[in-house]
Amino acid sequence: MNIRSITGMKDIMPDQSHYWRFVEQHMRDILTAYGYREIRMPLLEKTELFSRSIGDVTDIVEKEMYTFDDRDGDSVTLRPEGTASCVRAVMEHHLLRQGIQRLWYEGPMFRHERPQKGRYRQFHQIGVEVFGSESAVTDVELILLCVRLWRRLGLSLKLEINSIGSQASRLAYREQLVAYFSSHRHVLDDDSQHRLQRNPMRILDSKNPDLDGIIRDAPKITDALDDESRIHFERLQSLLQEAGIEYQINSRLVRGLDYYNRTVFEWTTDQLGSQNAVCAGGRYDGLIEMLGGPASPAMGFALGLDRILLLLEKSPDIGQQAEVYMIMVGAKAEQAGLAMAESIHDSLPHVRLVYNLGGGSFKAQMRRADRSGASLALLLGENELAGQNVGVKFLRSEQAQTAVAIEALIPYIASYLKTSTGE
Repeated sequence: MNIRSITGMKDIMPDQSHYWRFVEQHMRDILTAYGYREIRMPLLEKTELFSRSIGDVTDIVEKEMYTFDDRDGDSVTLRPEGTASCVRAVMEHHLLRQGIQRLWYEGPMFRHERPQKGRYRQFHQIGVEVFGSESAVTDVELILLCVRLWRRLGLSLKLEINSIGSQASRLAYREQLVAYFSSHRHVLDDDSQHRLQRNPMRILDSKNPDLDGIIRDAPKITDALDDESRIHFERLQSLLQEAGIEYQINSRLVRGLDYYNRTVFEWTTDQLGSQNAVCAGGRYDGLIEMLGGPASPAMGFALGLDRILLLLEKSPDIGQQAEVYMIMVGAKAEQAGLAMAESIHDSLPHVRLVYNLGGGSFKAQMRRADRSGASLALLLGENELAGQNVGVKFLRSEQAQTAVAIEALIPYIASYLKTSTGE
């Protein structure tokens, strides 16, 4: 019997992986430019970390976590999100003593959800966290990081923001929600009925269109904010306006995780159906203290690589294809061509050059060259070796084939590619 991948856990194939590298490299460059440092946490954590931070009554802890006892009898969990793991590492290694920390990480997360387009049981995130700053400027810096990435990737996304206040104001708001939705209990679906007493704010996030009317008329959390949260939210909006960032206040934007407070935001798209959130973040000023550390403000976001890649796959190809393909006919040409290819790689390390493997006739190799997407084919055979030159065939234009002296080949390739790409 053929063994297949586990449901909801997909392979990333070679014709997709270049998109991943493209996003990861741009994000790495941006974060480095803003002074963020990479942290790498293990995939497995003690289950207690997530039950304490995320909350026992959330869907994640109740139904979605991959949890099991290891051989020592300890309950361990594949991380369902990165923030709690990052906080644990920051506390364990005493980073908070060193002042404000700007950190980022990337990797797979695991939740046993119903798989659908844009939502998998193993999904991939880039997470960004700031510890030690309660200023709304921090909130805006994280949003600006996203803006810069969207520009680099050529994506058009919509920013939605909200404030969910302090722990105290959320408790008061929770009572208002319970009273309101209890009066409409007869129209609530099963999920909302379950959430009513345990996590009523999650009802606001329901994707059931039948509930749109009563959710729209529900009390708004922005009307229940404490003074400090209201001032913080007004400051956030002022800074976004000053930076020229368009946004929309979404009073239905909440968080199902217990550790969030004040600012929450999402970047959304209308191209992915119900899985429309590409990036989500917010403040979690009480989480470190909740896990036994010193009181410390914190703010972060996670962007879903799987969903960003679905958007990029609608775009033109991003740098996967070869630029130069080397064709050799004959044993001597293969030997000389290998040395020539290595010389090109040494001198032009960013040029994507593919050396033909597996031999084959000239015609067969030309078919491979065309399929590679290269714009230039380098032709090397007995005649070229005797004349100390290389044939250059233009695969994406009507230019006539030409011969270039071997000693002039590298500057020729560099000049041609620079001109053809407009650099």
